[in-house]
Amino acid sequence: MIIIKTQREKLLEPLQSVIGIVERRHTLPILSNVLIQSSGNELALTATDLEVQIRTKTSVEESREAQSVTLSARKLYDILRSLPGESTVALESKENRLTVKAGKSRFSLQTLAGQDFPTVAPSGDQGVVLKLAQKNLKALLERVQYAMAQQDVRYYLNGTLLSVSGNQLTLVATDGHRLSYTTETLAEAYDKAEVILPRKSVSELIKLLAPTDEPVTVTLRANQAEFVFGSIELLSKVIDGKFPDYTRVIPTAYNKHLTLNRMDLLQALQRAAILSNDKIHGVRLLLSKNNLAVVCTNNEQEEAQEDLDVEYNQEAIDIGFNITYLMDVMNHLTSETVVCSFGDANSSVLITVPGAEDRFKYVVMPMRI
Repeated sequence: MIIIKTQREKLLEPLQSVIGIVERRHTLPILSNVLIQSSGNELALTATDLEVQIRTKTSVEESREAQSVTLSARKLYDILRSLPGESTVALESKENRLTVKAGKSRFSLQTLAGQDFPTVAPSGDQGVVLKLAQKNLKALLERVQYAMAQQDVRYYLNGTLLSVSGNQLTLVATDGHRLSYTTETLAEAYDKAEVILPRKSVSELIKLLAPTDEPVTVTLRANQAEFVFGSIELLSKVIDGKFPDYTRVIPTAYNKHLTLNRMDLLQALQRAAILSNDKIHGVRLLLSKNNLAVVCTNNEQEEAQEDLDVEYNQEAIDIGFNITYLMDVMNHLTSETVVCSFGDANSSVLITVPGAEDRFKYVVMPMRI
């Protein structure tokens, strides 16, 4: 029985949208599959890892009676990618097999029943619903995601805080050693709500959101967050925990400010990092009158030093940081210049963007070198 017959791209594009969350190896074999549902001329593809679920719809040229089947997402993806671009693909289902036909190619794949697929349903909670442009949400996530922790026992750090209050949308990520904060003013005011999005959800949203003015509808519930944009619906569980009070970490009274060309600083850090210690990745910033020295050393007593001309006439500072943390923020910003603000040799550095000091803040804690 033919499930659908359509152009290769009509299948490949929606499959690309959902395959990012499919685990190659899973204790539940069906979670390595994609759920294919056809009804009329509409085809829906769904994938989940029980934490995140992505569903996307597309229209097809030919479809028979309503069908629901699951099969290996990775195998179907690899097959479709290998076919010529203009191929017409037919999916035929019979008993526990699905045959993919294209030209003179035939692929017979094992299937599992569609009704056994563990889809995640939206909770009954109406939640707080807000809308903004896809490119704005994508930019906000990109500005903070690199500061998320990875597999930290403090599970609430393994994600990004997404908070709305009035007409302000705020995103914060921290791993305990650095913190990134960004905020956006919304067109409307909303009730206060906040969730901690898991790392995987953040990564998939960055990948799937388009850099356009097309809207994304965000629904924040007590235990879920839902994002609907284009033909994609992403439903994510949220991390149950209390996010740290980030307002206590962001300095407010620093009086030593340094305006630097972002690319000049990034390139200096990249060159100095060649000789940094492989384990601690430390860098010393030596700030003196009209000069910033970037210094890295390693266990072989090798040293790299980069000097940058700056406008600075206050007391000298010698302070150490993780060089990777500094390069991360420079790589993810797009502004021509950045402002680095210092307290003393034992204080964190605050990095902001000129003209947007209240909309983006990045804090890195010092380290002994």
